[in-house]
Amino acid sequence: MKIVIPARYASTRLPGKPLADIAGRPMITHVFDRAAEALAPEHIYVAADDKRILDAMRAHGGQAVMTRADHVSGTDRIAEVASQLGWADNEIVVNVQGDEPLMPSSLISVVGQCLANDDDAAMATACTRIHEGADVLNPNIVKVVTDAAGFAHYFSRSAIPHLRGADEPDPSICSYQRHIGIYAYRVSTLKKLTKLPPAPTEELEALEQLRALYHGLLIKVVEIAQAPPHGVDTPADLDAVRILMEARS
Repeated sequence: MKIVIPARYASTRLPGKPLADIAGRPMITHVFDRAAEALAPEHIYVAADDKRILDAMRAHGGQAVMTRADHVSGTDRIAEVASQLGWADNEIVVNVQGDEPLMPSSLISVVGQCLANDDDAAMATACTRIHEGADVLNPNIVKVVTDAAGFAHYFSRSAIPHLRGADEPDPSICSYQRHIGIYAYRVSTLKKLTKLPPAPTEELEALEQLRALYHGLLIKVVEIAQAPPHGVDTPADLDAVRILMEARS
C-alpha cells in the first residue's frame, strides 16, 4: 500500500496553501505526519506542483515527487506519481488531501484496508451518519446512497434519498449518509479514470467520483462513527486549524 498526498501551490482561494504556517511549520508537513502514523514513511509521497513544496518536504525528511502544474484534479496528479514510480496495477494508493492536517490516521488505514479486502471494488471511500436536517440540505455536504453490499449507488449535493411526503429531511426516519472525501484506488483504476471523459452527472454536481460510477466502476463505502475535522479551504479555515494545532503543540 502507498499513500500519495497531492499538494497544489497554485490554490485559487488560498495561494501557497501547502506551505501555510501552522504551529511553526508548513501545513503539508503536518499532513505527512498524519499519514506516517498510518503507514511507514518510505511508502508516502507528496505529489507537488512547485519546487518550494519539494524543498519543504525534503527539509522535513519526507518524499516528494514533482508533477505537472496543469493537472485538473488530485486524481490526475496521483496517477502521474504512480506512472513515474512504476507501480504495479494491483498496488493500492490512498489519496490524502494536502489540506487535511487533522486527518485521523485511523481513517487512512480503514479506507485502504476496505479496498484491500474487496477484490470487486475499484475504489474505496468513507461515509458517516448525518444527524441534522440542515446538513442534509447543505450542498457543501455531499451525500451518498449505498446498496446492500456497501457499494455506492450515487453521490449528490442534494438530499438523497428523497423522503417522499415529508416537507424536509428527517434523519430520525431516514438514514442519510455524509460522504467523507478520502479515497483508495488501485493503480489500474487510476489509469482508467485519467483516460475517461467527464461524466454528465460529474459536471452537473461538480463531483469527480461520479465519473467512476458513470463508467461502471464499483466504489466500496465504509461507514465510520464520526466525520474527521474540517480541512483548510479558506483563510478562515486556516485560522481555525492554527488555533487547534497550536493548542495541541
